[in-house]
Amino acid sequence: MSDPTTAGLNAPALGQLTAALDRWVGAGRIAGAVVLVERRGALGLFDAIGQQDAARGVAMRADSIFRIYSMTKPIVSVALMQLAEQGRVLLRDPIAKYLPAFAGAVVGVDGTAPQRAPTVHDLLRHTAGLTYEFHEPAPVRQRYAAANLYSRRRTNAQHLELLASLPLMHEPGSIWDYSRATDVLGRLVVVLVDAPLGEHLRAAIFEPLGMVDTGFEQPPDQHARIAEPLAEPSAGVPLVPVFDARAPSAMQSGGGGLMSTAADYARFLRMLLAGGQSDGARLLGRKTVEFMTADHLGAIPRANELLPPDHGFGLGFAVKTALGGHTGPGSVGSYGWSGAAGTAFFVDPAEAMFALILTQAPGLLDDVSELFRQGVYAAIE
Repeated sequence: MSDPTTAGLNAPALGQLTAALDRWVGAGRIAGAVVLVERRGALGLFDAIGQQDAARGVAMRADSIFRIYSMTKPIVSVALMQLAEQGRVLLRDPIAKYLPAFAGAVVGVDGTAPQRAPTVHDLLRHTAGLTYEFHEPAPVRQRYAAANLYSRRRTNAQHLELLASLPLMHEPGSIWDYSRATDVLGRLVVVLVDAPLGEHLRAAIFEPLGMVDTGFEQPPDQHARIAEPLAEPSAGVPLVPVFDARAPSAMQSGGGGLMSTAADYARFLRMLLAGGQSDGARLLGRKTVEFMTADHLGAIPRANELLPPDHGFGLGFAVKTALGGHTGPGSVGSYGWSGAAGTAFFVDPAEAMFALILTQAPGLLDDVSELFRQGVYAAIE
């Protein structure tokens, strides 16, 4: 049970946040949401709002299962850093040392040789020269789109070979461009451990933390818990398709394939806030977590506005470096990320707090994230 007072949060202010989400449900903007806030080790808010599946009249549950898309990336980044701690990979290593398909990487459609090879570090911070096809149109991104990289029918190995056959968008290390780099990280983990990505994540992260509902697939007896977006959102809300969470997938996408619940993902965030350990399970060293959640970009320019002006990027997370440069409040040093279907989280060490919101509203991610962030910070006593 949540207790705002013990968490140092203002209950009426949290009520304003849930009331705002209720209004969005009533206005047909979102079907529903699950919100969770923990501060100073106390659960301050854990609420299920609206509908899990509006078309079927199913109410949202605290344990509803969501497509978390790019909130997969921090989990896979942690898995890679566990292997780095074990000495099985160095961040300075070229990607091609482990994934030979990248040995012949070229930059641009004219096939220019890169000035240096992309590294594992570049993958973690999205400076490897890769991109996503949904960014501003460009010849390389058109190649990505034509290759149908979104297909869930290819295995991780097949996806990697196809991606490596396409040119890089940028010189490695020259620019931050949110990209398919974490899909490559996922394949790298598979090669290093010689096991399927989902199997390794379960053994290395999910089971130690008790994340019992997180995975690339959900068994049929849990399909009734899967949250769905509105089939017909209100006017002005884009209708963006999501993947079929009930269909098997050959691809275990390290960049966006996981499904999870609020309670499960909270266990992962609690581990990060506690410096790499939770409930007696140590997944990472404290200094490794500090390293991952520091800004690794410095003066490296950004290719797009997916990274807000007052943020840098660490190893799997956006990191707030200043106040006032963006519309979202927070503390310097807080970090987080989001998922394309309408999920978002942040961890704020200065406030001993983490918070997450799970929706399936892919056309409203930015609005959902800002509303939630504003509401949480307004509730701090």
